Formats: sequence, C-alpha cells, structure tokens
Amino acid sequence: MNNNKQRTINKNALFEGIGLHTGKAVVMKFLPAPENTGVVFIRSDLPNKPKIKASLENVISTNRGTVLKENDAVVNTVEHVLSALKGLGIDNMFIDLNDVEPPVMDGSAREYVKAILEAGIKEQEEPKVYISLKDKLFLEEKGKKMTYLPSDKFEVTFTLAYSDSIIAPQTVHVEINEEEYLKRIGISRTFGFEHEFEMLKANDLARGGSLENAIVINNDGTIRNEGGLRDAKELVLHKILDLIGDFSLLGANLKGHLIAEKSGHDFNTKFAKLLKEKFNQVSIRKDSDVMMYIEEIKSVLPHRYPFLLVDRIVSLVPGESICGYKNVTTNEEFFNGHYPHKPIMPGVLLVEAMAQVAGVLFLSQEENKGKTPFFCGIDRVRFRKPVVPGDRVDFTIKITKVRGATGKVEAEARVDGDLVAGGELMFQLV
Repeated sequence: MNNNKQRTINKNALFEGIGLHTGKAVVMKFLPAPENTGVVFIRSDLPNKPKIKASLENVISTNRGTVLKENDAVVNTVEHVLSALKGLGIDNMFIDLNDVEPPVMDGSAREYVKAILEAGIKEQEEPKVYISLKDKLFLEEKGKKMTYLPSDKFEVTFTLAYSDSIIAPQTVHVEINEEEYLKRIGISRTFGFEHEFEMLKANDLARGGSLENAIVINNDGTIRNEGGLRDAKELVLHKILDLIGDFSLLGANLKGHLIAEKSGHDFNTKFAKLLKEKFNQVSIRKDSDVMMYIEEIKSVLPHRYPFLLVDRIVSLVPGESICGYKNVTTNEEFFNGHYPHKPIMPGVLLVEAMAQVAGVLFLSQEENKGKTPFFCGIDRVRFRKPVVPGDRVDFTIKITKVRGATGKVEAEARVDGDLVAGGELMFQLV
C-alpha cells in the first residue's frame, strides 16, 4: 500500500460501550468517506444528523478531553478515536454517534485499531496532505513546553512530570508510524490518580470511569489495576496517544519532531494552532508550492479580467482553509482613477479579492462545482495599511461556519507579513 495516498476504511465498523465522562451507553460506527473529506463526526441522535468536522477551529474545550462543536452540535472526548485513525494513516472517515461521547472501550485506542484492521484499509487516489516547517518553533506557558523541529517524518519526544508527584518523571522518544502505534502507543490506557476521582465526579466528569477503562494510581504510587501496566512507560505513552489525536486536528499529516514537556489537551491544541498559523504564513511566500496557476483558477471561478483579482493559490485544505496571492502592478486599470497621482488599491477590491480566494476554496469541492458565489454580508472589515503598485498581497481564508448553501469565512490580507485588511465575509452558493 502506498503510504503517500489518502486512506479510508474499507467497510463499516461498529462499537458499543459507555462514554468515559458521561457514563452513557453509546453506539459508534466508523464509515468510509470520500477523498479530501477528512474526519467528520455525525450526531445521528440529533435532528437533521448534524456533522462536526474534526478541526482545530471547532475546538471549544480541553478540560480532561478535547471537545468539538460545529453550529449547535457537540462531540466530547474525541482524542482517542482520532489518535487511532492517525496511527493507522486514515485520512477520511465518517464517525456516526448516537450520543455526545464516543465509547471509551478499554481506555486506550486498541479496540478502535483492531476494528479498523478487521474492516480493512482502502487506499484512495488522491495524495496525502502534509504540513511542515523549515524552522524551529517553541512555546512555553506555566511550566509546559513544546518545541517543533524540522524532520522528514513525524516523531515525538514526551516528558511526563508532575510537581510533588508520587510517580517519577518519564521520557519517551518514538517515531509515529503504524508499527510503533500498534506495538506500544495504541494499547496505552488513560490514567488518573486516586485522589482525583471525587473531584472529577463532583464536576460531572469520569462518570463512566472504572478499572476496566483506566489506570488508577494509588496514593502510595502503586497501580490498583490487576495485572499492572502494559508497558513500563504506559503513562507517558498514553500522553503521546493523546497528543497524536489532538494534532490530527491540523487536518493534514504532520512532518516534524515534537518535543513536549508536561503538555495536555489545552497546550497541545494551542501549539497546533500556532504551528498551523506559521505554516500558512510561510506557505504563501513559496512559489515552488503553487497549487493553482491562473488558468486553473479561471477553471474554478467565473471572474475574468479585469475583475479576476487572484493570481495564485499556494495552499488549500479542502473544507477548511486556503492561501493565495495577487501581485499588484502599476498597470492595474483601477489605478487610472484611484488615484492618478497617488495610486492606492481600493479597499472594496481588497474585499473582493479575499472573497474570490474564498470562492476557490468552496468551488473546488466536488459538490459545489458549477455554482456561483454571491455576497450575503460583510462584517468587522478593517483596512490597516494602503496597498500600492509593486505590493504582493497574500490572502489567508479560514472557514468558520457552513450551513447548507451559505457560509462564513475569516479573511486576512497581508503585505510582507503586515496585516493590511481583514474581516468576516458571508456568502451563498447558487
């Protein structure tokens, strides 16, 4: 099987169990999904069966688990399921739930992995999408640290350490691949301390927690579970399992070495957002990474000269975000009247250019081909600096809401990294 091709599951897989925090019975199904779908949760218990995209933009809480929300639909504690998919290289999947939280199973990703392997993995035609940086990235906050180092593979070094803890610090370095995931990472269980459980249950958490699905560390440092640990480093390995799940919300396959210390869901997702932001800023400056040239853009957009205001698309994550740019030359027709002696690109045309880049993002999706985008609204748009002849304007567009044929995006326009315009754009596809 080609590791550079997108993957989905070959047939449906069914799970029944209880949610770790809700304690409620739940049925979950893994369903095959088309190329470039990503991972999408479906709340089949709610009216109209709303979908929740597994993306950083949909993270609303990281208290003892990663929680996603899209429109009014919520799904809790997604990290173990997402980790299993990433560990096996699955890019596209629908996950159907009849309640708010996936079944915890044995507290690891082992049962999810087993079911995927039994159902089979299907290779698809489209290439995998990767995200990487050429430079080091570092973040520190309240004793938590994370570093990104360039690498041609995905690897993690994680240090688990609690101040005044009854367990000694643990560090593991591992390359994230299918073999390592099956052997060590995927079987590692979630864990908690004896003294935490009353506090958790008082806060409506861990209602489904038991020795069947979690490691319990006694106040003297011993392990309460019969049989002890599955691996001497099981605790830190589970932290890596969680990290893999949280970083899968990038919506792409990470290449790089993450060095984490004392990190949890909140810090994982915060660093992932920072990494993605840096990737988007860098990618719009690299002509070698151009994805769509002008003729390809014209095959997607209905606009034509002199009103086609985007020259290149350099980064596109389907259903999520896009980056493109326009080279502003002295020959632009609008400079003849705006203004002859002090040429400045009109602000309304900057808004139009951002909208056109957003149009490429939506119209590139198979279900939207042949449709025409119309503005529905513009909100919180601000113009920071003038754009003049010779500038290259880099556009970054992120989808924030989609409902039927209408959508909302956050849009930014930058020149040499400086914000020149930005705001929210609303539109409808007809």
